[in-house]
Amino acid sequence: MPDLDFIAPMEAKLVTKLPDGDGWQFEPKWDGFRCIAVKDGAATALYAKSGKDLGRYFPEVLALVEKLPAKRFVLDGELLVTVDGVASFDDLQQRLHPAESRIRKLSKETPALLVVFDLLVDGKADLTGKPLKERRQRLETFFGKVSEVAGLRLSPVGRDVEEARGWFEHLSQELDGIICKRLEGPYKSGERAMLKVKRIRSADCVVGGFRYGTGSDEVGSLLLGLFNSEGKLDHVGFTSAISASEKPALTKKLEKLKGGPGFTGDAPGGPSRWSTERSSEWVPLRTELVVEVSYDQITGNRFRHGTRLLRWRPDKAPEQCTFEQLAEPVDPDAVIGAVVAPEAR
Repeated sequence: MPDLDFIAPMEAKLVTKLPDGDGWQFEPKWDGFRCIAVKDGAATALYAKSGKDLGRYFPEVLALVEKLPAKRFVLDGELLVTVDGVASFDDLQQRLHPAESRIRKLSKETPALLVVFDLLVDGKADLTGKPLKERRQRLETFFGKVSEVAGLRLSPVGRDVEEARGWFEHLSQELDGIICKRLEGPYKSGERAMLKVKRIRSADCVVGGFRYGTGSDEVGSLLLGLFNSEGKLDHVGFTSAISASEKPALTKKLEKLKGGPGFTGDAPGGPSRWSTERSSEWVPLRTELVVEVSYDQITGNRFRHGTRLLRWRPDKAPEQCTFEQLAEPVDPDAVIGAVVAPEAR
């Protein structure tokens, strides 16, 4: 019987379009916090994709998991906070607050939902080596016993690519894209063994430093980094899409992180024919902040133009921000062989 603890979630590889052919399961890609929910008798836990504890920030979901009639399980899902029926990532982020009183207040005002899409352990059975179609069947049986529980949702699925294309073409505000999984595939913990199609190209980057605005004592731009294969943080670009109203508070937050190593690999202002005097004027930070940015082109492992700040990612560990994210989207046929379980090839 498996020892119940954190199971690193299976992740997805970005592709340009939905795969054709049979043998796929399609799911909405939810815009929330990935969550591994664990229950083993009286012990319960919620984990972020980084392995950090989420139970403190979502006590109402932890209580929900504790009350489920099943005694032993591991669920893979997504935490969402909805406002007027629409998922709000901003309201979700507010839950990661240091004050317990604030968390308790928000948990009552804007309770989170746990949308579940996989069952990894069911009683004494470790299902990670089982094909998805079996795991999904057992998950639906599991939900048949708990379907009336408030705050718990079963993520919808489809096996018709045309139906999935319809989802993608008419995405509601709750959805971030489409996830594609092989029906015969096992659960590959920690691997990019699924496919995902998104409307935008984005990357989670570490804020390795910042520059003050010209003639200003407030932040002008954030310097973005990704960890290379040697574990060093390389500078990959910048974002200056910071509203004037955000700058005072953000400047204070950044200044508290001064004195860190900043970029330990390729740094801003390094040897380049494009270097200017100002390009070396930057403030290194402790590598604690992660931000998601959208971008258009990549040249030489750098964003060709400035990026657009999409959102802060307090749920993501800095060391998870690697160059692997910047791989060019590829045709699904090129990666199908790597996704299909060996026994199903």
